[in-house]
Amino acid sequence: MAGEPQADCLFCKIVAGEVPATVVRDTETTLAFRDINPQAPTHVLVIPKAHYADAAALAAAAPQITADVLREAGEVAAQEKIAVAEGGPGTGYRVVFNTGTGAGQTVFHAHAHVLGGRGLNWPPG
Repeated sequence: MAGEPQADCLFCKIVAGEVPATVVRDTETTLAFRDINPQAPTHVLVIPKAHYADAAALAAAAPQITADVLREAGEVAAQEKIAVAEGGPGTGYRVVFNTGTGAGQTVFHAHAHVLGGRGLNWPPG
């Protein structure tokens, strides 16, 4: 059932504290932690604590939690000093949702990648 923890889901296990992660932010509805295989100097995952298979399922079932994930992505960027702010040091950041195996999704629990800290050319590959 959407939203319910899944026993075989790595990110549900991280939310439950069963698998360790380097947490950078924790809210009522979201958890942000460092990616174990970073693709940029800053690479943080922001996930909903409730289980949804991908970004489309999350947006359809829980638009407020989707907004929470995006808001937290911005908070992570500010905390990591990659957000562009007037007079601030940030150079910008990218928020990426991979949806489906063909797009590179390997954990089927919706998550946003917050990437920054170096130039991020498009397309990424």
